[in-house]
Order: sequence, then structure tokens, then C-alpha cells
Amino acid sequence: MKFNFNLLFYLKKPKHYTSGPVPIYMRITVEGKRAELTTGRECDPDRWNAAAGRASGTKASVKSMNIYLDNLQAKVYEAHWQLVEENQAIITAEAIKNKFIGKEENPRMLIETFEEHNSKLKALVGAEYSAETLKRYKTSLRHTANFLRWKYQVDDIDIRKVDPLFVSEYDFYLRSVRKCCNNSAVKYIKNFGKVIRICLANGWLDADPFRNYKAKTKKVDRIFLSEEELQQMAGLATKKWTKD
Repeated sequence: MKFNFNLLFYLKKPKHYTSGPVPIYMRITVEGKRAELTTGRECDPDRWNAAAGRASGTKASVKSMNIYLDNLQAKVYEAHWQLVEENQAIITAEAIKNKFIGKEENPRMLIETFEEHNSKLKALVGAEYSAETLKRYKTSLRHTANFLRWKYQVDDIDIRKVDPLFVSEYDFYLRSVRKCCNNSAVKYIKNFGKVIRICLANGWLDADPFRNYKAKTKKVDRIFLSEEELQQMAGLATKKWTKD
């Protein structure tokens, strides 16, 4: 997967600006989302080439400043490349900025988030949820944790690494390894999907990994016992009880 980004140097005039040098900022843009920070340098607007993102002129001071901006650009590109080498699932403008300035992000983890959800749900049992609902989410959490160990050999994973392939592989795991029937697999994935929606709502995920997931529950024809069959079962139970 390619992680392209744009880098722009520009002048940012302060409020009530009248004249004089203006701070030079740089803007990192990934998929339309921006992260900005100051370069620590200033330039007079009359000497700024907006198209080139550099100062114009042949003075030693101008050349020195442009070399400084070139070095900053190289460092930003290096920060981007390091994120690619680290196999980051999603590279954002903010992530590149943080890597550039040396600020490490604390990743939002999947199992940790799932456990937080279940903890809140437990507190609402009897008010908004039933004990059976909590039980289903606990089972779904256990399946998710076991899937991570089976597929990735880890106990938890950065939520940003949950993509459509992850969902597809999880569905396959439930059906093949866990031997879940279609409806059970879909329900466990649906429980998992609620946690993903929480991540999307909080901005921890940029793209919905369920956008291509199409599985649906199937109608199950229940077979009802006849009166005669019920009587036979009752008779067998009575005989067993009498023997005991």
C-alpha cells in the first residue's frame, strides 16, 4: 500500500499584521487532513516565492534559510519513511508530524477498547442491558482475543490495523476454526462491529473496515415435536426417573 503525502512551506500572517517578516510554517497533508507546525524561521512576504515554498534572492542569508527548509523537508520525508518501514496500517498527517518532532503516539488497542466497552455494559446490566447481552459480548471478546493469537500471535493489536481483510479473516476463523454456524458467526462479528463503530466515532479509525462486509443471518426453520413425540419423551424421562 502506498502512503503519499504533501508538504508545503508557507507564510502565516498573525492577526492585525501590518508589515515586517512573517513566520514560516510547514503543512503536512494526507488524504485531505492536515498537520501544521512552525519552522522557527521568518521571511518578508515580498521575498517569499509561494509556488516554490522558498525565499527568493541571492543573499547569503536567503540561501542559508532555504537550505534550512530543505533540511526540514528531508527530515519530514525521513519521518514518513520510518512510519512506512514500521508497517503502520494507517499513516496520518498527525502521525508524520509526531514522528518528525519525536513525539510517540500511544496507540489505541483493540482488546483494551473491547474490554472498556464490556465494563461499561456490565455497569448498565439491569438498567439498559440484560445479563444475556453481557454474556454474548464476553464471548465475542474471547473469540476476538483467540483470533489475534491464532492469526497474528499477539495478545492485542493497534486498532488502526483493523481493515477489511482483518474482518474477512476473522469471519473465516469463526466459521472454520471455531466451527460457528452462519448465524452465530454473523452475530459475533456484529458484536465486534459495535466496538469498531465506537472507534470510528472517536476518530481512532479513519476508515470503516466493515464497508465490504456483506454476511447476513439466515432464517432457520425450527422443527416442532408432535404431541406423540412429546409423550414418548415424557415416558422415557419418567422411566429413567423411576429407575433412579
